[in-house]
Amino acid sequence: MTKLIFGALTILTAIATAPAAMAQDAAAGKTSFNKCLACHAIGEGAKNKVGPELNGLNGRKSGTVEGYSYSDANKNSGITWNEAVFKEYIKDPKAKIPGTKMAFAGIKNETEINNLWTYVSQFDKDGKIKQ
Repeated sequence: MTKLIFGALTILTAIATAPAAMAQDAAAGKTSFNKCLACHAIGEGAKNKVGPELNGLNGRKSGTVEGYSYSDANKNSGITWNEAVFKEYIKDPKAKIPGTKMAFAGIKNETEINNLWTYVSQFDKDGKIKQ
């Protein structure tokens, strides 16, 4: 009986703390995004910089942000951004899209990549955080 109660308490604790864990991931992702800030903007009022703004990245076709001058490699990549594609790309952008203008060595740490995706993917196309 004690094992059953302990097990139930463990499960309830995990459920109760899950939103906090996701918030921590997004917070860590925001810190990781500092590596991207020189070239990219995200959030309300984001504008293209050296790279395109990243609002609404999840589900967006590569090379389609209005007003940004993409490389032919990026425009013709056929990529639709999602979690798996982003995670592969951010490890080594030039390997994923040979000829891209993105001059970034990449992020190799899986936890950092996961946190960065959590942060970036929370923004809709208008730069608002999805509810």
